Amino acid sequence: MNTAGEGTKPALGKDYWRRREALGRSKGGLSTKIHLVADRRCRPVARLISPGQDGDSPQFVPVLDRIRIPRVGGGRPRTRPATVMADKAYSSKANRAWLRAHKMTCVIPVKEDQKANRRNRGSAGGRPPAFDEQVYKERNTVERCISKLKQFRAVATRYDKREAVFQGTIDVASIQIWLRDLVS
Repeated sequence: MNTAGEGTKPALGKDYWRRREALGRSKGGLSTKIHLVADRRCRPVARLISPGQDGDSPQFVPVLDRIRIPRVGGGRPRTRPATVMADKAYSSKANRAWLRAHKMTCVIPVKEDQKANRRNRGSAGGRPPAFDEQVYKERNTVERCISKLKQFRAVATRYDKREAVFQGTIDVASIQIWLRDLVS
């Protein structure tokens, strides 16, 4: 005896399966974004993937929450970097407030539209956030880390259909990058 609803997929919406597998639709076809935290030696520390059309700013906190650096003598792993350097895509009031609440130094340039809105509000617009240009010059370590990851053809092309398999591919590439540049 077969009752109604048995053996059928639930109605989750046509976009559910693409989002679940971190595939985003764009003019060029399906795409995926890799959100990355890298150390100063261009090695990946935390990784997160999302559909290609998703914005960068909503992924800021989830990727920082994935940081786990084990301590040499044991104990709780380190989860907070001293300084967070990011590009303008991550410049938002919520991200800056989250960094302040977690006592992390923020080196993120302000977008031009945010500057204009602050100027238009006058004295009610508040003080612009601090920005250290000398420290920001080191932000290219993330770009260089992504270039190292994309040296692996499987990461650059994403032939993997499933999100878990692609995440595993990125993890294997990350391990190889770490093995090439071990810390004594």
